Amino acid sequence: MHIVLISPECAPIVKVGGLGDFIQGLAKELQHNGHQVELILPKYDTLRYDLMPDFHKLEEQIWSPCYEEYLPCDIYAGSVEGLHCFFIEPQSPHQFFDRGAVYGQPDDAERFAFFSRASLEFLLKTGRQPDILHCHDWQTGLIPVLLYEVFQDTPLHHARLCYTLHNLGHQGVTGDYVLRLVGLEPASLITPERLAHHDNAGGVNLLKGGIVYSNFVTTVSPHYAWEIQNTELGMGLQSTLLTHRDKFGGVLNGLDYSVWNPDTDPLIPHTYNHERLNEKMHNTRALRERLGLQDVHQPVVSVVSRLDGQKGVDLMIHALRFALANHAQFVLLGAAMDEGTQQTFEALQQEFATSADCRLVLEHNETLAHWVYAGADMIIIPSVYEPCGLTQLIAMQYGTIPIVRHTGGLADTVFDANYAEQAFEHRNGYTFNDSTADGVESGLRRALGLWHEYPDYFRQLRLNAMNSDHSWNASAQHYVNIYKHLLNK
Repeated sequence: MHIVLISPECAPIVKVGGLGDFIQGLAKELQHNGHQVELILPKYDTLRYDLMPDFHKLEEQIWSPCYEEYLPCDIYAGSVEGLHCFFIEPQSPHQFFDRGAVYGQPDDAERFAFFSRASLEFLLKTGRQPDILHCHDWQTGLIPVLLYEVFQDTPLHHARLCYTLHNLGHQGVTGDYVLRLVGLEPASLITPERLAHHDNAGGVNLLKGGIVYSNFVTTVSPHYAWEIQNTELGMGLQSTLLTHRDKFGGVLNGLDYSVWNPDTDPLIPHTYNHERLNEKMHNTRALRERLGLQDVHQPVVSVVSRLDGQKGVDLMIHALRFALANHAQFVLLGAAMDEGTQQTFEALQQEFATSADCRLVLEHNETLAHWVYAGADMIIIPSVYEPCGLTQLIAMQYGTIPIVRHTGGLADTVFDANYAEQAFEHRNGYTFNDSTADGVESGLRRALGLWHEYPDYFRQLRLNAMNSDHSWNASAQHYVNIYKHLLNK
């Protein structure tokens, strides 16, 4: 199959969150399995150009509508870990993608709407006729709409469209002007059955447009798929998802084991595997030394996360104090998403600045993240909701026991050491149901108790976690099955 992935992110050249890892992992596995895979992304000024030695400008130039005019776009190409990528650069005074940031601009809806139309113009101009277009999140939500409303009488009409929802917390709610920008007629589209936002009269919901117009819609775990149809986590889109439930399903994310593997990881001080598990302790000592913690016989509890409300920051703070009060050390690595949260964690950082058992590092640091996964004994993930989550998958690969709230992809991948229905060899962590202090204590107390009182069982739990298979192989095959289903309809 010829598969084109259109996305605002792809690790390692542009990554804000899990979406970038998803695109990289899925594309590599599809290509490994013999499919022709191409990616289309915006040409941000923040791209990691150093990772694309063959990056170059193509001779082709396309023109794409922007309100009453057509803007020229230059096209660039480059290989990213063997993946063939194309980058769209609008020649516009708006400088859509020369902002020093991927998201967070006041005109994000306009920027990515233009990118969506330009991506289809690029495919049309270059004569590409992919079997599958796979689009992602609200930033590409207009591509299914455009394909049906504008490009149906072009050679692109036979392409089948798969659309993946990575987080319903971001839906791309905007005004009707965004539709006019790309040549769509708002009057026929802003209806409850199409793009009208559920609680904003006249508002346009770009994510909803992708759901309605796609041939198949996925999200990133089976449990999250159920939650967003049947609970408030659908954030207003429950009825739309239920209406289109016959073309909707959850596919669990995979993990790129070529990046996250303690046996080969070049970023950690000491490599190890399940047969050399005792060598993990050398990484614990190295982590303590790097962060200035005392080397004592206590477990290291960790957090590796962005610091925002979705991730349960209040419960992270409670876990910190509970761990320190119960003969454990605590390490937090994360960047705050807003000023108030930043100030809260800076105050905590100052409070524990001289502690021999606690350290907070308030930044994004990829190398230190590898050290924490390798050196910690446990990791706390108290998310209010979690579409899939890679943190728990990475931690398990490194023999670091996840303590998670039972939600979304966390519920699909972490099975409680005491209460799970699975056989013991498949239990790999601790879970709690309630997003409360009592909830996080219930999981953390049991994990700390096992570490202190039953070290042999804790070691076996580590091995169970490391033996969990969350590679992209199975996940990619699910997507291939979806693509084949669409092509056979």
